[in-house]
Amino acid sequence: MSNVKIVGEEVYVPDSTVIVNGVLRKLLSDGKLSGRLVISRELIEYFEGLANEGRSLGFIGLEELRMIRALSNKHDVTVDHLAINKRFENVDTAILEFTYDLGGTLITSSKVQALAADVLGIKVYYIASTNDASLVLDKFFDKDTMSVHLKEGVKPLAKKGRPGKWYLVELDSNSLTRDDVELIANEVMELARNSLESIIEVDRLGSTIVQLGDYRVIITRPPMSDGWEITAVRPLVRPRLEDYKLPEKLLKRFEERAEGILIAGAPGMGKTTFAQALTEYYLRSRKVVKTIESPRDMKLPPQVTQYSKVYASSDELHDVLLLSRPDYTVFDEMRTDEDFKLYVDLRLAGIGMVGVVHATTPIDALQRFIRRVDLGMIPSIIDTVVFIDRGEVSKVYVVGMTVKLPTGLKEADLARPVVEVRDFLTDELEYEIYTFGEQTVVVPIRGLMKTGLERRLKNIIARDIPSADVKINGKSVTVYVTKDELKHLRKAAKKLKRLEQEYGVEVDVKVIE
Repeated sequence: MSNVKIVGEEVYVPDSTVIVNGVLRKLLSDGKLSGRLVISRELIEYFEGLANEGRSLGFIGLEELRMIRALSNKHDVTVDHLAINKRFENVDTAILEFTYDLGGTLITSSKVQALAADVLGIKVYYIASTNDASLVLDKFFDKDTMSVHLKEGVKPLAKKGRPGKWYLVELDSNSLTRDDVELIANEVMELARNSLESIIEVDRLGSTIVQLGDYRVIITRPPMSDGWEITAVRPLVRPRLEDYKLPEKLLKRFEERAEGILIAGAPGMGKTTFAQALTEYYLRSRKVVKTIESPRDMKLPPQVTQYSKVYASSDELHDVLLLSRPDYTVFDEMRTDEDFKLYVDLRLAGIGMVGVVHATTPIDALQRFIRRVDLGMIPSIIDTVVFIDRGEVSKVYVVGMTVKLPTGLKEADLARPVVEVRDFLTDELEYEIYTFGEQTVVVPIRGLMKTGLERRLKNIIARDIPSADVKINGKSVTVYVTKDELKHLRKAAKKLKRLEQEYGVEVDVKVIE
């Protein structure tokens, strides 16, 4: 149809925005439209195509159009379906031109579409979406709820408690039907498209990830899953870094030295929550901070720019961050080789990096990098590993490089570069990482060192001061001798001094009665 105008009555032409957000349905329901409603066939085909691809938006659009048809009959509004018969890349652009040809009034919730219509001299009925993103899911949550799990054929469940200490409860004695779950999914998608605080991060054939205000919502459907399922997660608290009651020594390291930080822990243990607290701490310290997330579920002040991995390639993020040069970039949920490569590139460029990774033990976080970068580069990339367990900081490692004979080896010509992983608070060496032949090995040192130290001490004591008593406490070694044995101590002094240097311990001699 081209240059054909309908005269004699008011003609309204809706675009896709007022369909998916329910605005057109509400206008009809409230009796605010009269005359003729023209819905283009291309708009129906657009939603049908999305539905065939398994996209939630398609199901929402078709369901809304079905209800609009029913309401128009009830409220004496004539609905026509006319073909545009023009090719446009965007269906809403086609509808804009279509409305101009008809001489009708465009109904839209898009500010851009409304301005474009104004420029073309098209009458516009602009209605901004006012949906509250919290209403859909709030009914499932209370102050103790961490996450809600909804699946067709299953009773609705909720996790309550805190990270690492939660319990599962049933929210209803009746199982959900497919229609129940689809209806909630459609409402979530509708709100996400029209709320300024929400965004659809991923919309694939079988899954959709939405950030709906404070809620992170994961929707899965056939054929990916065996039924429709919704998982909604909401943070219970937003602690400040000071609430973790960290040692002053660690806070000082965050301020002055730590620039390659890994935050590690098992799923659901509070890694992202700690990363959020650290981000706000850097912001209060007058640092420029940006984040890379997928989805963008950290709730941060507007001074922090949050980038999405979904909507930008690694190359684009790399270019933007290198040119804007933030003091720190917080990289949430590092999973793929591309993620680790981006972290490494930005860190080597001089940007402070905070990476969040899944790991069951603190050392596992470092092992994620071993096969991806040269061993000698690790201390230049990562200097601090923070392990989160049950919402608390349970372990902090610092990483450094030295050249020495690895612990447990005896031949001097086996000395080599060794990455040392030490407990930050006690400075105790816990792991050594080095190459042995063609393999890179991660060797737990704590047990080896104690066993070797005990054996050497036993030999020295047995030979030179046989009646002495020895106690080992971490890096502190105390040798108890009597006054009579002091004269024999000179023979053992040099040997004890060598032990101090070799094992990094302090040997203290105490005289007892």
